[in-house]
Amino acid sequence: MALSDLLYPDNPKRKQELIHLHQKLLECMSTNFRATNELVGVLNEHLGCTISHIQMRESSTVKENCDIIIQVMSEIQHQVQKIDSDMKEKLEPVLYQKLYDIKEPELEKIAIAQKVFSIILGEATSTAGMVAIKLLGSNLLTFTVSKLIGLLAQIGASVLGGISITIIGLGIEMILHAILGAVERNELLTAVRSYEKHLAEFKAASEKYQRAIHEVTSLVRQQVQ
Repeated sequence: MALSDLLYPDNPKRKQELIHLHQKLLECMSTNFRATNELVGVLNEHLGCTISHIQMRESSTVKENCDIIIQVMSEIQHQVQKIDSDMKEKLEPVLYQKLYDIKEPELEKIAIAQKVFSIILGEATSTAGMVAIKLLGSNLLTFTVSKLIGLLAQIGASVLGGISITIIGLGIEMILHAILGAVERNELLTAVRSYEKHLAEFKAASEKYQRAIHEVTSLVRQQVQ
C-alpha cells in the first residue's frame, strides 16, 4: 500500500498504520541506544575509553535523538581508528600485518594486541586484546556504523525530524496534525513516500549493527566466565 494513502484523515485504519510506522522507528532507535551503550561499556572497561553513555530524550525531537546517537557512533569509529593507529605505531610492521592476516591464529593476534594495551594502559587483560582484535577485524561493525550514521542523518533531515518522540503517546488527530504542520501539504506526500523505504533500510541496518555488537559483548561475557 502506498504511504500517501495513509494521510487520508477519514480512514482510521490508515491513521493507525501511520502511527505504527512511527512506533517502529522509535523502537529501532531505542534498541540502537541500548546496543550502543553495551559497546560503550565494553570499550570503557577494557580499552580505557571514556565515551559517555547515552539515552533517548523523550522531550526532544526525532532529529535531536538522531544527533545524540550519531555523535557517540562517530566517537566509537574514532576509537576504533585510534586502536589501529596505536597498533601500527607500537608494533613492528610484521606484527602489525599479522593482526589483519586471516591465516594467523586468533590467540596469537589477541596476545599481540594485549601487549600493546599493556604499554598504553600500564596493565591489560586478554579481554582487552580480544576486544581490540574483534573490533579491528569486524568490517561488519565498521560498515554498519557508517550505514546507520547515514540513515540517521536522513531521518533527522526528513519531515519526521521535527516531530517530538513523545507525540506517540498523544491522540491520533494530534499526531496527524503535528505531521501535517511540519511541512507544506504539497511537500508532504513526497516526503512520506520515501519514509517506508527509509524505515526498512534503517531496520535492516540496525539489526546488523546490533548483531555485530552482540558478537563482541558475548565474547567478553564468555571470557569473564
